[in-house]
Amino acid sequence: MSDFNQSPPSKDQLDLVYGLEDRPKPLIAFLAAFQHLLAIIVPIVTPGLLICLALGVSKEDTNMILSMSLVISGIATFLQSKKVGPFGAGLLIVQGTSFNFIGPIIGIGSAMVAAGTPVEAVMASIFGVVIVGAFIEMGVSQILPWIKKLITPLVTGIVVLLIGLTLIKEGLISMGGGYQAMSDKTFANADNLIMSCTVLALIIILNRIRITWVKSSAILIALICGYVLAGFMGHLDFSGLKDAPLVQIPTPMHFGLSFSWSLFIPMAFIYLVTSLEAIGDITATSKLSNQPVDGPKWMQRIKGGVLVNGANSFLAGIFNTFPSSVFAQNNGVIQLTGVASRYVGIWIAALLVILGLLPAVAGIIQAVPQAVLGGAVMVMFGAVAASGINILSGVHLDRRALLIIAISLALGLGVAQVPQILEHLPELFRNIFSSGVATGGIAALILNVVLPETKK
Repeated sequence: MSDFNQSPPSKDQLDLVYGLEDRPKPLIAFLAAFQHLLAIIVPIVTPGLLICLALGVSKEDTNMILSMSLVISGIATFLQSKKVGPFGAGLLIVQGTSFNFIGPIIGIGSAMVAAGTPVEAVMASIFGVVIVGAFIEMGVSQILPWIKKLITPLVTGIVVLLIGLTLIKEGLISMGGGYQAMSDKTFANADNLIMSCTVLALIIILNRIRITWVKSSAILIALICGYVLAGFMGHLDFSGLKDAPLVQIPTPMHFGLSFSWSLFIPMAFIYLVTSLEAIGDITATSKLSNQPVDGPKWMQRIKGGVLVNGANSFLAGIFNTFPSSVFAQNNGVIQLTGVASRYVGIWIAALLVILGLLPAVAGIIQAVPQAVLGGAVMVMFGAVAASGINILSGVHLDRRALLIIAISLALGLGVAQVPQILEHLPELFRNIFSSGVATGGIAALILNVVLPETKK
């Protein structure tokens, strides 16, 4: 329990109800964990659902992938909160499936499917790349000072902004009903637009209500309302529940393992950027928990947190789901509730694992029409782009920085919109530059090194 007789916090500290090492009573811990769950459950399952829908993965396999997203997120959240040896930051940190990887996986995966590669073989390649790429992030955790010098906030901001901007297309496709709606000529019909626009409008309205729990779970509430609306309109499909087992037993390497260089190059770069994003999120959690944000103890937390980022992505690939990363959402919940106890993270982890082992949960989520999901993902993808802008706002935007931003965005978005520009390049270069995020990110990295900084 918190010591309410202690001296008041300094102006730089948050007045916490439960500090990092405090142990709330079970009921209080459960309620705090449930608030976090409301804010994170949709973002955890959404990347996997979008990827499966875009690539045409079967409903049974989609159900398994979504279940594993929850289980793997629970394991990572436990490690981050509990801290086991070198693994974990020892803070109330929630980790979940990352949005950063959606663009390359859908783009390159769809091209492989279109070229005649069976979906199962495509998934084997994706998970092979997820496993290999995870070692990049685990390696980064050991050389953070050097990586931070090479990949500056300018480069990170550009890459995160490109991730968000290149995902907007996928968001709009979801709002119109998804790739399936394109093939059956129902794309952007009245029903799909009513469902997606209703969810989008509800998220905006709910975010303006001055009630803490409503704002923190606005996306979930809006999706539930969209779910009910879809039911009244006759668009709920529960076929994913038909053959679902009572309990989902984790099955390692369900699709087998393969590898794709064309997917690995952009994924490798995003793994680097995701590591640096984790540093910012962990630092924010540390500050909100009244813990150091510099010095050896902070660096130890950063290394442990980034190491779990990579190790858990490795585990995700083994158990057929997608890379995970530290979530920023829980920082808002900590600030609003004043509960920073890392023991609450263990409760969150337990809830995620329990939900993941119950296939009915994934089946109910899978039943939601993609148009309903589209109204929410447009906000989520826009938030990714806004996060990139937020990072760039902290950079001194002199002529050099603006030139690097201009060229990187132009090349990255250009390749994303007109991929035919790469048609006559050797296969190696096509593989490297086929992702707009990789193209823009590599350009930003090279220009940041080559162009000398203006002396202040």
